[in-house]
Amino acid sequence: MKIAHLVPTLHPGGPEIGLVDLAGAARDTGLELVVVALASTSETSQVSALQRLGVPVAELGLAPWDPRAVPRIAGLLRERKVQLVHTHLPPADVVGAAAAVRNRIPAVSTLHRIENLPADRLDRLKRTAKILARQRFMTRTIAISQVQREWYRGLSGSEKNLVLVPNGVADPGPLDAAERHRRRAALGVGDGDVLAVSTSPMRRDQGHELLLDALESLPDGLPLVVALAGDGPLRPWLESRVDGSDDLVERVRFVHRHQEPTTLLGAADLVLHTGRSGAAPTALLRAMAAGVPAVATRVGGVPEIVTPGSGVLVPLDPGAIADALVALTEDGARRERLGTAARARFLAEYEAVGWAGRLRDLYRTVLT
Repeated sequence: MKIAHLVPTLHPGGPEIGLVDLAGAARDTGLELVVVALASTSETSQVSALQRLGVPVAELGLAPWDPRAVPRIAGLLRERKVQLVHTHLPPADVVGAAAAVRNRIPAVSTLHRIENLPADRLDRLKRTAKILARQRFMTRTIAISQVQREWYRGLSGSEKNLVLVPNGVADPGPLDAAERHRRRAALGVGDGDVLAVSTSPMRRDQGHELLLDALESLPDGLPLVVALAGDGPLRPWLESRVDGSDDLVERVRFVHRHQEPTTLLGAADLVLHTGRSGAAPTALLRAMAAGVPAVATRVGGVPEIVTPGSGVLVPLDPGAIADALVALTEDGARRERLGTAARARFLAEYEAVGWAGRLRDLYRTVLT
């Protein structure tokens, strides 16, 4: 089956949709992918990774809601003989559905967020319009977690054509001891230290302020080093806050903004995820794949990923986050047990080949 995945952008700072992971598993499940991005990006790491996997990539260089988008995408779909369009995020949903209608092929769309913030009248009207458009033009709407599925069913008042297909990520394989030591040493992490890594994008909904509050309250002498990886609009504020606190300066390391955050997971002892919401955070799937236990906030679909046997769930409270960090820093045997269980659960439920197979089965149902 030839499937086109349509996204707003392939910039690595955008929402992580996991197309590189999917592309790496697609051939094993009988899928042939084409990836189309509405906008172009100068940060080409994802584009290059897809091309190395043999996936054709088209970046159209269009602004949001550009009227040229639909005819250009429809033409590209015809040229590539695409059988089905799979869209991600609202700008791509709109033009992807319209292009699919022009070409008389089906379209499916993945939900990537849970939006529970208070909405004014205009926001509610926009949300209703999106729901009606999905019901009219999308053959299937894909939820990536059970809690997201229930959220959307409640909004739309129907579960017609709404399906659950959890995401997956590629298996990174083991990291050899020498490389693990090198990566830890580059962060100034000693042999007796515990390294906790946060790979969440540095934006307001990710709860970095809760994490820093928790770190400031940790007891002196606790052998915990925290690496903040990734980038985002809050990075300057986070750097300023750390620079202004002796406790944080001693404990926190900022990873270079252009380093791929996930390269640190194999060197980590813990992963931190303090987001205020999340349908099914990919960062936690990658932690599981690396066999690293997580301390994560009990929000959205996170409890479907992090279970009591594979990590620690905490409320949105700095004190609870600090308590969990102290307990796990001081108990290496428990960290090892949780990490082993997390890795086993990843292989059983979230490995990319299984994800690709679930999508293939869905596409087959739509096309037959």
